Order: sequence, then structure tokens, then C-alpha cells
Amino acid sequence: MKSFNEITHIILNELEHLNWSKEPPGLYEPIGYVLSLGGKRIRPALTLMACNLFTDDVQPAINSALGLEIFHNFTLLHDDIMDRADVRRGKPTVHIKWDDNTAILSGDVMQIESYRFIAQTPEKYLKQSLDLFSQTAAEICEGQQYDVDFEKRNDVKAEEYLEMIRLKTAVLLACSLKIGAWIGGADAKDAELLYDFGINIGMAFQLKDDLLDVYGNEATFGKKIGGDILCNKKTYLLIHALENAKGEKATELQKWLNTSSDIMANEKIKAITSLFNELGVKTICEDKMLFFYSKGIANLEKVSVSTNNKQELRNLAEKLMFRQE
Repeated sequence: MKSFNEITHIILNELEHLNWSKEPPGLYEPIGYVLSLGGKRIRPALTLMACNLFTDDVQPAINSALGLEIFHNFTLLHDDIMDRADVRRGKPTVHIKWDDNTAILSGDVMQIESYRFIAQTPEKYLKQSLDLFSQTAAEICEGQQYDVDFEKRNDVKAEEYLEMIRLKTAVLLACSLKIGAWIGGADAKDAELLYDFGINIGMAFQLKDDLLDVYGNEATFGKKIGGDILCNKKTYLLIHALENAKGEKATELQKWLNTSSDIMANEKIKAITSLFNELGVKTICEDKMLFFYSKGIANLEKVSVSTNNKQELRNLAEKLMFRQE
């Protein structure tokens, strides 16, 4: 079994050899830029690691892994426009460095390129991989729409939020694992267990992201801390705060939610974070993270390969669970 670092080295080497020096530069330079910003490369790593569970040769899964990574970064370009985000991985977002139209069009090309790479999946697994990838791509859009709809609602339930992050985040991790497992030769049961592992780890991953947006270190997180608070984003933390706040705390929370972020940004972040602490929603979020993480590990344990071969995936899940960036 290859280590996570070995897998990541393969992915980075492949990404470096992709040619984005094409005409017109205004279309392709932003793609090279966003892919050069780094990131955890979790999705392509999961593809190759799942493949490697069942075969020593991960080469047949590389194009699929690249397609999944390009697709993920495409979604970030469009998400950043919709969220009006200024920073991604510590650098200006594409729509800030260029403009909205550039980010939209370059993102469109990235989506097309992702399908081109997925289409190079070995023929034996091509149709099922394309079907799953297309289903996943649609689900991600559904999740994004729910996220947008939630901005206009003050009655979002925790269950609704969890379904939204399943669609927006978890399904792509699960898809990456399942496609990699198929290419490696996994049977249907093992491929499905790895899909479920991806769903549960993806849920824990996004809940951790919610926590880091409030309690993380801006220097390592790569984004401004408190961004979700400033835009009143319906995160697991805020949903539970709205449910649990009573009396004066409910009044204070609503006051800050109605306060313009442009006028008192730092004060708003500080005040709502303090309310989160008083209402105990950080612990609620951490407990739910642990719930999904434990379910994911249970899925992984049932995959019919040796415990030693599964250790790298277990280590990666733990790293995602306890990361600070």
C-alpha cells in the first residue's frame, strides 16, 4: 500500500504536467492559477487510495482522480462568486483577481475538462463511473441551491442542514472513493461500503469546516475567520443557537443577525461567537462530528481487505477530523 504522502506526490506531479498555457489566456490562466493554490487534494487522493486497496497499480485511476479534482475546484470558483468570497487558500479568489465573468467562464471550462478526464476511465468501469459522476455533479448543485435557499429562511432545521452538506460536500468524497474502488476491482459490497465511508467522513469534514470558520486560526485556515457569521450563514452552529437561545440571549442573537456586517464586522463576530460559547453549540457540533466520524470508521472496518491496508485511509480520516486548516 502506498502512503498518503506517496499518493499526494503522484497527484501533484500529474497536476503540474497539465497544460493551461492555451489561447485565449484570459480563459485558461485562471484555471492554472486556481489549481496552483494548493489545497488538500483529498478527492483525488481518496480515488487512488481506494483503488490501491485492491490493486498495486493505481495508474488506471489517475485520469479519474484528476477529473474529480478539477471538478471540485470548478465548484469553488462558482461558490466564491455566489458567496462574494475574497480569499481562497490565502490568495485572492478568481473573481477578485480577474472578474465575475472570467470566474464563470473559466469554471465552465473546468467542468468540461473534468468530464474529459473522467471519460478516460478504463472502459470496463466507464459507464458506471460516468453515471455516478453525473449523479454526483447534479447532487452538488442541489446542495448549493439548498444553501442559497437557506439564506432566505430563519426556520432551517438541523436535519435539513445535514442533508444540504451531504449533497454539497459529502457525495463528492464518496464518489471519489467508489470510482477508485471500482477501477481497483472491488466488488459491489466493498465499493458501497467505501461510498458510505466517504459520506460519513464528508459530513464530519464539513462540520469541522463550520467550526474552523468560527474557532480556527486565520493564518492556517486560509480564509477570514468569522465569514459565516458575517453573512448570517445557516451553519450547524447558528441553527442550534437559534433553537437554543431563549429570552435575552434570543433577543441579542437576533440583534446581531440584523446588524450590518459592513458597519460592525469585528463586533458582530465577537458577539455571536460569545453567544455560541454560552449556548454550548460548539460541543453540539463536535459531538455530531464524532458521530459521523465513528460511522465512517465502522464502514471502513467492514471493507474486506486487511486492516493494515486500510490504515492509511483511517489515518486520513483522523487527520481530517482533527485538522486545524
